[in-house]
Amino acid sequence: MKILMVCLGNICRSPLAEGILQSKLPENFIVESAGTIDMHEGKNPDHRSIETGYKYKVDISKQQSRHFSENDFKEFDHIFCMDQNNVQDVLSLAKTESDRNKVSLILENNQEVPDPYWSEMDAFDKVYHMLDKACDRITDDLLSQAKSKKSQV
Repeated sequence: MKILMVCLGNICRSPLAEGILQSKLPENFIVESAGTIDMHEGKNPDHRSIETGYKYKVDISKQQSRHFSENDFKEFDHIFCMDQNNVQDVLSLAKTESDRNKVSLILENNQEVPDPYWSEMDAFDKVYHMLDKACDRITDDLLSQAKSKKSQV
């Protein structure tokens, strides 16, 4: 199963979400991240996201930003966005209902993950904890789906 995390520039929130979720899932799950803008393409995550990851033993230092593309709908089973603007940008590239059904906010109840880019270090810590909790729920859901598929075979 392949999961994609999406935020604006792919340097703060989605790299953390990628690292957190990958750390919770077995190796047969693939987690990546992308941004809805290409401004930071090829760059590593923001140093504050990297530091926050290290603080919680999640290494995101080798990730590189990339731009979300229409092809991602073919490549990924689930696409989790950090905020409503990301959802709208991603959905604007969707061609089918199947594409649209892959896209959702990472948090429940239409909650958004705030962009910590213009904030102090404590905002990155808050984002980490929001994402960690969301990734616990996603991990449980994905492992249940995988178990269900195995039992159907």
